[in-house]
Amino acid sequence: MKKFLFLIILICLGCEYSKETVDMIVLNANIYTVDDNFSKAESFAVKDGKFVAVGTENLITEKYSSETVVDADGKTIIPGIIDAHCHFYGLGLNQQVVDLVGTESYEEVLELVKAFQEQNPSSFIRGRGWDQNDWEIKEFPTRKELDELFPDIPVALERVDGHAFLVNQKALDLAGIDGQTQVEGGEIVKEAGQPTGVLVDSPMNLVEATMPPPSRAEQIQALKAAQKICFDYGLTTVNDAGLDRSVIELIDSLQQAGELSIRVYAMISNRKENLDYYLDKGVRKTEKLHVGSVKVYADGALGSRGAALKEPYSDHPGHFGAMITPAEDMEELAMRIAASEYQMNTHAIGDSANVAVLRAYQKALENKTDRRWKVEHAQVISPKDFEFFKQGIIPSVQPTHATSDMYWAEDRLGEDRIKGAYAFRTLLHAAGLVALGTDFPVEEVSPFLTFYAAVARKDLENYPEGGFMPEEVLSREETLKGMTIWAAYSNFEENEKGSIEPGKFADFVVLSEDIMSIRDEDIPNVQAEQVYIDGRIAE
Repeated sequence: MKKFLFLIILICLGCEYSKETVDMIVLNANIYTVDDNFSKAESFAVKDGKFVAVGTENLITEKYSSETVVDADGKTIIPGIIDAHCHFYGLGLNQQVVDLVGTESYEEVLELVKAFQEQNPSSFIRGRGWDQNDWEIKEFPTRKELDELFPDIPVALERVDGHAFLVNQKALDLAGIDGQTQVEGGEIVKEAGQPTGVLVDSPMNLVEATMPPPSRAEQIQALKAAQKICFDYGLTTVNDAGLDRSVIELIDSLQQAGELSIRVYAMISNRKENLDYYLDKGVRKTEKLHVGSVKVYADGALGSRGAALKEPYSDHPGHFGAMITPAEDMEELAMRIAASEYQMNTHAIGDSANVAVLRAYQKALENKTDRRWKVEHAQVISPKDFEFFKQGIIPSVQPTHATSDMYWAEDRLGEDRIKGAYAFRTLLHAAGLVALGTDFPVEEVSPFLTFYAAVARKDLENYPEGGFMPEEVLSREETLKGMTIWAAYSNFEENEKGSIEPGKFADFVVLSEDIMSIRDEDIPNVQAEQVYIDGRIAE
């Protein structure tokens, strides 16, 4: 009998020793793997920062052992969320300026600017986030009040979409802008031949050139602040839509030093010095940083009437918006990028801008395969132009733009053109996938607002009944894919992230609710309770 018991003990010990030791095992979870079959699982094992096995609890515990075993208590786990279009560095810098998001009048804007300057005296006052469409008087403000408040200090207040400034006279003087100034690719709004203080798109560059650049310490503070905000919402990869070499190199150095752990897909800004440096060097890739794309602006934004339309704005007769990059320049740039390894990702809002981009892509990519070039926003498309997306072009869209703009978008476009706007399902059918993002800080950082806008097409007050253009809703499965595996695919990263599968980075998020089954109206309240990168708590 003693020999029999000893034999059983030896067998049990042998079984335990035969198990593979891993760094972490997660059990008792409701896991949406987002693999090819969109399968579910209960458990997974992590080793050396990657998933090594995914399946049932029995399967994992029979094969693996670990000193770190996490009981998920039935919580929902999804892959790390990827924001396919945002301004990560810009979000961080915005923490250092006047926050004007959500202001309901120009008077409120002025009060916030005054209070900020009193508490944070500056030689150049900056702010961001105003939107005249949210005010009772839905017209552009003028510099009159700013001139009275700040006659000797330059002020530049950026519109929420990043495509317009309101500046005072001091800022205009520093930038050399007067009634005679002409700038292609935008508008200096004037009254009686003199600038009102509103600059749309390209003229903004004249003011930006006079602004004191942030110090290295301020840049680092901005990046770390942005990372904290993103981690709070479950983001593990951010696609920063437009960075200069100096910021990209700073991100790389912080990541290498372990001071920044979020993964960054960096689109280089379309500046000559950036293109000359990066295109010849080829794609730059580490586990945390991916530099292999160029961010180009075709036109401006719809809210500031800078989007380039084929026909005049319905609420501004004779006004078509403007191309920031003219069509002929777009074609030349596309040919140059196509000759490199780089991807071209172009901001296009209006139907005129979109078709110019799509035609340039078609010409540049002739006889080239799997380049995965993107149209960022793809916001207003003429019916016949959706066909271009069947040629391997990826629409990178932001669902909250639809629910933010729905109150006034038809005023800008009219009842016919609006049918081709914010058309996410139509784009999905044409392209086979959509990459989803927020465009923060233009919109809120929360990917759960993205999810809600995609599947419900409503605002937080449950408006409108039935949803805005409900024929363009995405399913929950499509939406989760757009925020994970499809976004990863759009970055050429589908083999390393975007799903919970063996061999991929152990980036995952523990959610407070099952986002795939709760009521639509409860989705905005979902929280990211724990966020992991490389199998470690993100911090």
